[in-house]
Parts: sequence; structure tokens; C-alpha cells
Amino acid sequence: MQKLSHLLYDYLVTTGLTDNTAKFLNMLAMLLILFIILLIIHYVTKRIIIGIAHRFSSKSKTNFDDLLVANNVPRNIAHIIPVFIALEFIPFLFIDYPYFEKLTIKGLYVFGIILSLWIARSILNSLKDYLKTLPRVKDKPIDSYIQVFMIFGWLVGFMFAFSVITEQSFWKFFTALGAISAVTILVFRDTIMGFVASIQVSINDMVRIGDWITFDKYGADGDVIEINLSTVKVQNFDKTITTIPTYALISDSFKNWRGMEDSGGRRLKRAIIIKQANIKYLTDDAIEELKRIELISDYVETKQKDIDAYNKKHNIDKSLLINGRNLTNIGVFRKYMETYLENHSAVNKDMTIMVRQLAPTPQGIPIELYAFSTDKRWKNYEFIMADVFDHMLASVKYFDLEMFERSSGTFDTKTKT
Repeated sequence: MQKLSHLLYDYLVTTGLTDNTAKFLNMLAMLLILFIILLIIHYVTKRIIIGIAHRFSSKSKTNFDDLLVANNVPRNIAHIIPVFIALEFIPFLFIDYPYFEKLTIKGLYVFGIILSLWIARSILNSLKDYLKTLPRVKDKPIDSYIQVFMIFGWLVGFMFAFSVITEQSFWKFFTALGAISAVTILVFRDTIMGFVASIQVSINDMVRIGDWITFDKYGADGDVIEINLSTVKVQNFDKTITTIPTYALISDSFKNWRGMEDSGGRRLKRAIIIKQANIKYLTDDAIEELKRIELISDYVETKQKDIDAYNKKHNIDKSLLINGRNLTNIGVFRKYMETYLENHSAVNKDMTIMVRQLAPTPQGIPIELYAFSTDKRWKNYEFIMADVFDHMLASVKYFDLEMFERSSGTFDTKTKT
């Protein structure tokens, strides 16, 4: 091996070069030869390892090995072999230059540490992609856990590399690192908070990938597409992306619509305002007219009989409508809309159906519909909502009611005053 280390030295000396020059040129030539050999070895081993990996993954039933190939795990493993070969031959190449030998070996060790981290990252990314295909865990913040492992790995790798460069014991360096733990916590404050938050989010099942959330503080209203160590990405319905700090999910208030999506319906809740001046008791003629409305004809008939029986039993003076019990146009209208909802094909009959009167306002009396649509898809939900209120708005006039509309304050400029 000594002769191999000085393969060109004797020839260079015979050409009249000085001893130091001959040794230096011999070292450069041998280094070039080793570099070419390593390139060839790297090319061959890479083709062999990747070829074996592709053949194995194509025959296996699981897709985990396919993900290993897709994340370049075989390719990264192939880089290791030239590093080991270089470590074996470097001492002979720099036999006359121990200082350069020491520097080169340190550099190869550091490169080996970085390469090991690359391989670990590729394997973890493959594991992440595989876990996302499993129904039980695909909606969990897997990215956060992978990032924690990688941060820990890079921290340990940095300590190993620093230990190699400074020739200090790893444990000695690790102990010294504890003295600056306060600085470390300050630097990685957001990362630590994000890690803690992601664990709490996962354990408490607060947010999953695919959930629709509304976070007013950050202007987010859409689907969660990614949960990682420091941020949560939400794709809004206008296709913009909002980034939210992970720890904000446990420190601030937000709305998760998963409960609605898992339930049997999506809530219909909206009100119209009826003018108070149009609310009145129904006369016999008005009642007879309302009996023609098929949805409530039986109700009006039955209700009127009950009211007449009560008033007759108690000798109520009906010369004034206010005396005794009476039907009102707004009360019959509420019953009509409730019956309409109960018969609507898109309304869930197993959930709350209610038409209620809210507290009077300066504009009038709000009549609110409260029900749940069976179809929870956004577009269909809006169609159902519009369909119900189209009917409600068109029905008001049949009960001799009017809706409140704020005057625009405009007038015809052509009108003479």
C-alpha cells in the first residue's frame, strides 16, 4: 500500500522535480484517480440499489416500499458506499500530509452525518405519506410529529458534527449545551409551542385535515389542508390560503363545522321582518279564504271549531274581535310555514323544525325559520335555503301581511313639486 501511495512519486522525481513538489503532485494525481473511481462506484451501486428497489416494490402488495422509492431512500443509501470507500483510502493518499488527511476525514465524517440525516428524512417522509393513506390516522397532524423527529435529528447531528470538528466528546458538548438551554428555548419558542399545541389538537381531536373551520381573527374560512409543527394551512372557499399558528388553535376561539357535517343536516336559520301595522285578528270571511290554502285547511278548520266552542262555552261577546280567543293572520302564517317545512322534501324531518316569532324591532316583527336541510353540500344547501325563502316571501301577501323594506331615500327628479 506504501508503493500505491507513491505510485507516481518516483517518476516525478526522475523528471527533475523537487521532493516536495513530487509528493504534492503525486497526492493530487492519486486524489483525482480516487475521485474518478468513486464516481464510477457511485454510479454502479446507485443503479444496482435503485433497480433492486424498483423490482421489489413492483412485486410487493404494500405501497410503503413504493413510497420509499418515491422519496429517494434507495438513491440516498447509494451515496453511503463511496463515503466508506473514501474513508478507507484517504489515509494512504495523504500519507505525506497528515494535516490534510485529518481535515479530509473530518469532512467525510460530517458529510456522513448529513447523509444519514437525509436518509432518515426520506424514510420519515415515506412513513408520513404511508400513514396519510390509512383511514384511521390520515386526518391527524402527522406532519407535526415528523418535523419534531427531524428537528431532534438535526440537533443531534449538529452536536455530532461539532464534536467531530472540535474533537470534543459528544457527551461533553451535550452537557455544555444544557448551559445555554434558555437561549435554545427562546430560539425554538414557536416550535416548542407548536409541538405542544399539535399534541393537544390531536389528543382532543380539535381539528383534522379536511375539516371546515372559521377563524375570524385570521380571516380563515375554508378547509384545513395541512397541520404541521408551526402552522395550520386553510384553503379558503375563494381558493386563497390562510396560514394560522398552530398554537392559536388552543389559545384563541374558532369554529369547526365538523359537527354539522357529521350530523343529519345543515341548519337553515333566517328571518324576515313583518310590518306591525298589518297584524290583525281574522274575520270569518278571512278565515274562509284561508281554508282554501291546502296545507293549512285542516288546521284552520279544526282550530276555528275549537275557538268557537270555547267562546260559546264562556259566553264571549264576539261583536268585538278582541274578545275571547281569535286567530291572527301572523299566527296562521307561522303555522303555514311550519307545515310547509314539514312537507318539504329537502328538510330533515328528524331534526328541529320551527317557525318562531322574535322580539319586536323598530322595523317590525321578525319571523324566523329554523330547520335543517338533508343535503349539506354548500351549493345545494344555498339552493334549498333560497327555495324555502322564495316561497315564504311570495306567501306573505296571502295572509294580508307586508314585509318591511327600508326606503332608499331616492325620488323621481322629474316629479314636479
